[in-house]
Amino acid sequence: MPFKPARTRAIAARVLAVLTNIAWALFSVGFFAGIWELAWALGWTSERLLPPPHIFLGNFLDQARYFSPALRWGVGVDPSEVPPPLVSVLLTMLATSARVVGGLVLATVLSITLGIGIRRFLFVERLTLPTVLFLAPVSPIAWLPVAVFLFGIGNPPAIFMVFIALFFTMTLATIAEVDGVNRNLINVGRTMGASRAQIYWRIIIPAIAPGLLVVLRMNMFAAWMVVLLAEATGVGSGLGQIIMLARNTFNPSLVFFTITLIGLLGFTSDWLLRLVQRRFLYWSPRQGYRSHG
Repeated sequence: MPFKPARTRAIAARVLAVLTNIAWALFSVGFFAGIWELAWALGWTSERLLPPPHIFLGNFLDQARYFSPALRWGVGVDPSEVPPPLVSVLLTMLATSARVVGGLVLATVLSITLGIGIRRFLFVERLTLPTVLFLAPVSPIAWLPVAVFLFGIGNPPAIFMVFIALFFTMTLATIAEVDGVNRNLINVGRTMGASRAQIYWRIIIPAIAPGLLVVLRMNMFAAWMVVLLAEATGVGSGLGQIIMLARNTFNPSLVFFTITLIGLLGFTSDWLLRLVQRRFLYWSPRQGYRSHG
């Protein structure tokens, strides 16, 4: 294969950009943690109320043992049946992530379908849009009793809560994105003989996808908030239940340890969505939260 300097420089520039972003992310978190550690060292914060990172992250095994349901609730548990601490932490994180992903996929599919249906069919708009506008301002937290009444205790109420946190916002965002599509593109499609279905599949949906992905990223953080609340009602596993256990036992180290895991999962989920945007929505401008010339 012939040597291509331009391609090599492009790859090197991309790698450098990735490493720079990682370095700044680590510096940002490290800077905040350093201020926290300094406040503790100067005696401005109490170790019993606001333990610094080196305390709640330093003893991983002690914190991780709370993530095993067998050790939390079991009596006379056989040690051979208890998974290693790291496995318990990973399984707990996976359980919470699965509920978020389940609600996210359900809300995304149904909201985009309904939003496009509202703009395509007048009957659908008249039948559903007033109800969507009526329910959209209701906080997802207010739906928690409804979720418990409908689904009881377990995974379904947690998934339902994530669904509610995303569905109405995504539906209204879909309507707004459809209304904002450049009419010239639609007129060109009609001039070239595209059917109404082809206009939606080939023009409107690709045009609204980047904007909807940004809305999804912004609402992803709300999904993480409500799933923790739903898990605290007694799902059986999950980071929300660990937070409740830490609160009930007044264990600030466990609280901040779990908050760190939640932040890590939220950061990772947002990074994955940005990766999807760069990889699959290639016609969309590559940008993060802010564009810098």
